[in-house]
Amino acid sequence: MSTPLEALAEVPNVCQPVPGLVTGGQPSAADLERFRTVGGGIVLDLRDPMEPRPFDEPSAAHLLGLEYVNVSVHSGTLNDATMALVLETLRRVGEGPVFMHCASGSRVGGALIPYLMLDHGLAEDEAVDQAMRVGLRSAELMEWGLDYVRRHQS
Repeated sequence: MSTPLEALAEVPNVCQPVPGLVTGGQPSAADLERFRTVGGGIVLDLRDPMEPRPFDEPSAAHLLGLEYVNVSVHSGTLNDATMALVLETLRRVGEGPVFMHCASGSRVGGALIPYLMLDHGLAEDEAVDQAMRVGLRSAELMEWGLDYVRRHQS
């Protein structure tokens, strides 16, 4: 394996929506190790810190030399401040590949819409299609992403 996408191939809903960004559901410790081996740099976890995890992901990431960023995305945090934190991390893709995940990929899809539209110029229908491909299954998360775009387009 030579790419971040190949390294994370066993992750549920794994996708590479744009170069340098791989998205998916819950990784294993071995997935993170393979991601690091191919040059992975940042793990962006959108789960609440209190959600159950099969292993201590923050510690595993740090031990591997990966930067671990946790931005809790849930119904109580669907606001501009949360989206700004997600976008700030995604805009660092040039510092090394980013792996953005939640438990299944649904939260990833909602948070991805503004990045695809504002930073990569995708049309709304293309961005929503891509978000659904990476795991978006929530109308609330989709509307969060689209609403952010509508209010932040120049």
